[in-house]
Amino acid sequence: MSTYYWVGRTAMMSLSHAVWRPKIHGKDNVPKEGGVLLASNHLSFIDSFAIPVAAPRKVSFLAKHDYFTGKGIKGRLVRGFMEAGDAIPVDRDDANGAKKSLDLALEVLRAGKAFGIYPEGTRSRDGRLYRGKTGVAFLALTADVPVVPVGLIGTDRVQPADQRGLRLADVTISFGTPILPSAYAGMPAGRARRQLTDDVMDSIAALTGQERADGYNERPTSDPDD
Repeated sequence: MSTYYWVGRTAMMSLSHAVWRPKIHGKDNVPKEGGVLLASNHLSFIDSFAIPVAAPRKVSFLAKHDYFTGKGIKGRLVRGFMEAGDAIPVDRDDANGAKKSLDLALEVLRAGKAFGIYPEGTRSRDGRLYRGKTGVAFLALTADVPVVPVGLIGTDRVQPADQRGLRLADVTISFGTPILPSAYAGMPAGRARRQLTDDVMDSIAALTGQERADGYNERPTSDPDD
């Protein structure tokens, strides 16, 4: 495991605890080994930093390829953390991007690692929790790995979606009870994917207390950080 990652993680954890003092709950719900999905609500660009800092094990995420080509001090810092954390670069404008992303995630899970995913697909800009897309269930059922729901509170106040820079705010990161794919054995494939996904979103809602939205969230074309 990368020494750079753990040095960076320790530094970020020290900074986050000193400045934001996040409250972290349920770390024991994350299996210590084996493939696992960490499925979270998505409120801010910093979510993909907050979860690895709080989790008791290394967590990989998909990340748009622009994060690996940034210039200047900020660009180098972001690229360094992404690379050290085994973030997987993807081209979100690629017509086959969705399938490639799932294939890459399956490789991580089958290698016995932890993988982070946002079932909503993109950040919520109104604070509501949107309907989950079934990719999370496809991965869990195909790789036969548990899903640990993650509830983030306050990261949208640290960095609002339409603003630059970081702010002081209370942050809570909660890891919920694992959801096991075996609970959906015997169901038709489509129904199993939908039910598992809905159960994950219900668990996230219980962790965050967010208002639920009826439909899916859509990625705006104007947001360079999304």
